[in-house]
Amino acid sequence: MSALPSAFNRLAWSNLAAQSAEQVALAAAPMIAVFALGAGAGETGLLQTAQTLPFLVLSVPAGVLADRMSRPRLMAGAEAMRALALAGVLALAPLGLLTLPRLALLGFVGACGTVAYSVAAPALVPALVPAAALAAANGRIELARTVAFASGPALAGALVGWTGGAPAFAFAAALSACAVVLLAGLPEPPRLARPSRRVLHDLRDGAAFVFGHPLLRPVFITQLVFNTAFFMLQAVYVPYAVHRLGLSPFGVGATLATYGVGMVAGALLAPPIIRALPFGVVVALGPVAGLAAAVVLVLTIWVPAGVLAGVSFFLIGVGPIVWVISTATLRQTVTPRDLLGRASAINITAYGARPIGAALGALVGALYGAETCLVVAAVGFLVQAVLILASPVRRLARQPEMVG
Repeated sequence: MSALPSAFNRLAWSNLAAQSAEQVALAAAPMIAVFALGAGAGETGLLQTAQTLPFLVLSVPAGVLADRMSRPRLMAGAEAMRALALAGVLALAPLGLLTLPRLALLGFVGACGTVAYSVAAPALVPALVPAAALAAANGRIELARTVAFASGPALAGALVGWTGGAPAFAFAAALSACAVVLLAGLPEPPRLARPSRRVLHDLRDGAAFVFGHPLLRPVFITQLVFNTAFFMLQAVYVPYAVHRLGLSPFGVGATLATYGVGMVAGALLAPPIIRALPFGVVVALGPVAGLAAAVVLVLTIWVPAGVLAGVSFFLIGVGPIVWVISTATLRQTVTPRDLLGRASAINITAYGARPIGAALGALVGALYGAETCLVVAAVGFLVQAVLILASPVRRLARQPEMVG
């Protein structure tokens, strides 16, 4: 990993700043909604829907852009958009003008930047590192992301609990600005010019490749179900943790931070796991760990302990980080270079299940309570585990060879 090029290292540092900004803002927004705006499970679910809707509607167009223009330039512009949205929250809060609809709208705008950045980054990695270092580079990117997941929610909880929401959003905006600076002037090797085509043709080619591939298709479907179930859980967790588990803002942030701690553990364990186990088994670890995490969280209905909630989020971090590293490497090795942006985008569209999951969580939480929502989410985690275990991905003995 130490031999990775300096250009890639700049990308990794930018990714750390961008992911940290996202996690601080995502954790702070529902806390402000609950503690400052009096939101309940239904309202926080709608807020989550607004903050994740761009993953559903903008991922594929962003993929087309990533295959047509400079990826570093696209990422810098996207991160600048998120910084402006965060600055908007920062400006409204001290004036008493921040309402739940305005918070949701600015969250939507910030998420638009997140989508473009998230689509372009995996497509850029193979252009900055040699093929032999691809898995190490993906591990470095994901390790940086785990640091953000571990520190962002806890920091957001501390800032909201001690000083209110404005400092949390100020810190997130500063991190986004740092990400933009790191991307400025980042070199990208030239790509072969492609003849101008209609956008719909590009979209069709990318979709046909991913959904026609026997390995990428089950990965996409599993991720789609995982995100639906996870965001059903996320949509009701904050009010559930406050009202059922009796946690303070710092306690809520601490339990959410165990997700990032689990991701750090998963990132550190990933190299020996990948060396010791068949590649297909490594891929399946994430969905199985997600199922175990959901079962543990359901137990808090009868044993309302914050420690169990922390264990659940830790488990849901350990396995899926190995999933992200292994499936990103799989996608980058089996996808032709000129389709990487669109393949990455279609993978990101699985995150489009987040607003669906958040909306379902809001509906179930409002009608039947957060406890019922946790049980329904656990059923979704069971489905995604079965899907990947029954797929041909599970039978892979080793990582596929890089396409020509």
